[in-house]
Amino acid sequence: MRFPKGGALMEQGYDDLFREVREVKSKLSEVHNDLRRFAEHSNRQQVESILSDLRKDFSEIVVKHLLQDTEEGLASRMVKGCQMRDTCMSLFAELLNETATLCKETVFPADAVQERVASLTEMRDKAPHPRCKRCFTEVERLFDSQIAIMQSMQIYEVDQPEKDAIMALPEETTVTQILEPLANRQRLQIMKALAGATNTFSGLSQLTGMRGGNLLFHLSKLLGQGMILQRSERGDYMITAKGYKAIKGVAELNSLLNGAVP
Repeated sequence: MRFPKGGALMEQGYDDLFREVREVKSKLSEVHNDLRRFAEHSNRQQVESILSDLRKDFSEIVVKHLLQDTEEGLASRMVKGCQMRDTCMSLFAELLNETATLCKETVFPADAVQERVASLTEMRDKAPHPRCKRCFTEVERLFDSQIAIMQSMQIYEVDQPEKDAIMALPEETTVTQILEPLANRQRLQIMKALAGATNTFSGLSQLTGMRGGNLLFHLSKLLGQGMILQRSERGDYMITAKGYKAIKGVAELNSLLNGAVP
């Protein structure tokens, strides 16, 4: 850029001015970033403080609910008329109430869960009567309910190997080879039927209400993923080791999520 009079001086002046403007803009940008970081940090601290207070209030409510649930569950479902009822109820209540109060903690380590599971197992092994099973079933239901609540509150810490196994779970093959073959009512019917015995095409047709190509489609899905096999071209269908493990896993998951004891 050229200027008619004193061009060199004016050009130098503009360069100095532009440089100063750039420096001011740079400083303003730094100040802006500092203020933003400060605001974010302050907001984060404020939010964390609010969440901490809410969590404390919520945990108090949860503990109160769990203690009440324990008292009512044991009183209503434990065997009545048993000479050891009061003694066992006291031991069960102590264990369950200790677990319930841990909902106030930030983290409930997995080894603490295993210790309580071991205690319950030891007590169950020493139970003197067959009818004791009813009482332990209720205790285990209450305990599972407590752990489920802790997991939902994100305070039950899963073992690192379990975390690693979950993170390493391959999405595509898990869906196509395990979840998708079982994610159908008719295919689940087929798997349940074959888990106990072999069955023919006509027998499975009668069981599921499907005919011809429709039934063949679902059988092909299970055959293709190695869940079942056919003894010969027109032979009976039977479940494979992979299929049995899969349907057994579904049954155990269903029991766990619905609070039942296998």
